[in-house]
Amino acid sequence: MQVKILDTDHQYILNHCTKYLARSNTDIRHNYNNQFGASDPRGRICEAWRFPIIDSYTGKDTQESIVDYNRVTFIYFSLSSDLPNFVGVTGTFDKLYNVIALNEIKFLGESTGYYAVTLVIPKGEVHTYKFVIDNQVILDPINPQQKVLNNGQTWSQFFTHQSTDLLSLQSWEALVLKRLTDHILPFRTEEGQRFLDFYYNSLDRQSKDNQFLYVYKFDQSIGVVNFIDKLLTKEERHHLIDYQICLDIIDKLLRQRNRFIEPGLMSKEMYAELYDQMFIGDVPGWNYSRYQSPKYFLQLLRRHSFTGAFSHPKYGGNAGGAGWAYLAERYPFNWRQSVEAPLGTNPDYRG
Repeated sequence: MQVKILDTDHQYILNHCTKYLARSNTDIRHNYNNQFGASDPRGRICEAWRFPIIDSYTGKDTQESIVDYNRVTFIYFSLSSDLPNFVGVTGTFDKLYNVIALNEIKFLGESTGYYAVTLVIPKGEVHTYKFVIDNQVILDPINPQQKVLNNGQTWSQFFTHQSTDLLSLQSWEALVLKRLTDHILPFRTEEGQRFLDFYYNSLDRQSKDNQFLYVYKFDQSIGVVNFIDKLLTKEERHHLIDYQICLDIIDKLLRQRNRFIEPGLMSKEMYAELYDQMFIGDVPGWNYSRYQSPKYFLQLLRRHSFTGAFSHPKYGGNAGGAGWAYLAERYPFNWRQSVEAPLGTNPDYRG
């Protein structure tokens, strides 16, 4: 099936370009410097993680368009005064080797150097792509997400809303992280687990079909691990190194404390003891030469955990709106009036 191309207003494109691309950031950001090299222009782009633009698709056809699809806008900016004759994009979202042309973006009839195309792509997917500039195939010079394929080739990467594939974390890291977030969030208690069981089991068949799809394999309760994984892929990529170092330290530390059980399977008491030690910043066996402050990492993890548990489900956490429902049971408010179907009832909000 050929991907659907939308006719996007040039003003929509320019609003994003002028906000994030036209303004140069004079300081090379540390994470981009390490990953791509000091000369890479991504280090000077304001919030390069926003590209390609992943937005809600509110097609005129059916309500399902809001539920099942995103509109994805690819943007290419020509740094040269000699504008290219052709700009296209090819990727796994369409037929293999099919190149989709980007349109030249103009303002008051004048060329801006920007080229763009908007495609309708299903939610919950991860894709790789490259640009084709006058027959030369290149990586996206803006988007910092990249993936090395099995054949050794590097491609640019993006994911749509509600993707559940691990993109930043390894499986063992996700498992240890789940145990840590279980201790942070209220859903680990007997009362919290009873609430989640009742909430999910009380949904009707249609709601289960729509919402259980997003109860994630690595974090069955609320989806926070998935949220953090996506956060570290985009907005807070600069904190990925904190997670990689600290989860490795925690894994080795727990193995020293119990050599017979995998860290992801250890008792709640083991994690409760570790949590309390991290809270006061004094963790016996912690490798302080690699990471000086376990308390700082705990504070970072708590911020990410609570944000994921109670943010919009499209960002990967708060699966099925369970976090909002949990709050509404204690502080009554009708959260369903504020969001779009199928979770909510607001006809105007488009996610």
